[in-house]
Amino acid sequence: MEKTLHTPARSRVELPENNPVERLGELMPAEGEKGLFSESWFPVCLSSEVGPGEIRGENFLDGKIVIFRGEDGIVRAMSAYCPHLGADLSIGTVEGNHIECAFHRWQFDTDGGCAKTFIGDPAPKRARLFKFPTQEAYGVVWVFNGNTPHWDIPTFQVPDDKIVYRTYRMPSHFACDPWVFAANTPDMQHFKAVHQIQFSSEDPHADVDWSDWGFRYKLIAGHQNNVPIEWTLGILGTSLFWQEGPYGDFWMGGMVGFGLPEVGKHQPFAVMALEDSGDQAINSERFDIAQMLMERTLGEDSEILNTIHYRPGALTRGDTTLSRYLKFVKDYPRSHPSAPFIN
Repeated sequence: MEKTLHTPARSRVELPENNPVERLGELMPAEGEKGLFSESWFPVCLSSEVGPGEIRGENFLDGKIVIFRGEDGIVRAMSAYCPHLGADLSIGTVEGNHIECAFHRWQFDTDGGCAKTFIGDPAPKRARLFKFPTQEAYGVVWVFNGNTPHWDIPTFQVPDDKIVYRTYRMPSHFACDPWVFAANTPDMQHFKAVHQIQFSSEDPHADVDWSDWGFRYKLIAGHQNNVPIEWTLGILGTSLFWQEGPYGDFWMGGMVGFGLPEVGKHQPFAVMALEDSGDQAINSERFDIAQMLMERTLGEDSEILNTIHYRPGALTRGDTTLSRYLKFVKDYPRSHPSAPFIN
């Protein structure tokens, strides 16, 4: 039997009528570009992860650091590699307030200087570790990239002695720089489109309070499920988000630090704070709500952040605050004084 071949109908060819001739906007400066990083506070570990007499290593910027807690209870962060022959100090030990290298047992003091050698040779003056400014706040160890911090980790309006809090680090990394996540806060279109937050009035661009090192503004809105919120929120530097205020019938505070464990990635550390109700069951219930909100928000953003090729292009009036923050990021000071020591 003879077969009949049927040629499928041709589809219509769509031709471009008005292709753009150039791409709008320039790429933002990336962390690590030209070997430089933002002079900002970055979370590196939880306070609970470095107990008395303990030392741990963490990747930071484009290298490695050690975090240790001496017998005085103070947490310190320094470059990870011994200036003698480059052994990794994270496999060493804490001796009093010093750290001791596992290779030749040289000890380094609280300022990073070599306090003594094991065999008794005079300590070379150049045998020093790079010491980072370090701060503990709300269960997180923060390290500043630079020699002198520009700002401190913020406190909440509710006094610390009336606060209970939970702190955790996200197990996975996001495939973008910390400032990219931070830029979601001034992006008021993002709140509406991604998180379905209904603003109670016009966008508060004119009421944003700017400083040399960040901004804050008040957001009065209906959260998902129309839960009323009246939050003050903002960004410090390129790596710290914070918010506080009523959520329904109770006060909550939140802080997310964006750690920088390697170039092109970041790891969020989350703090959830509540005004202590005096009732453990009520606190636990409210913490569950706060954690749900935190994780839901991160989840709604995750696929976007992991695939974005961020550049400011065709902005609108709704991007007024975002546009100013992106200029802030472009102008933000960058350096890398620890580069010769942590690599």
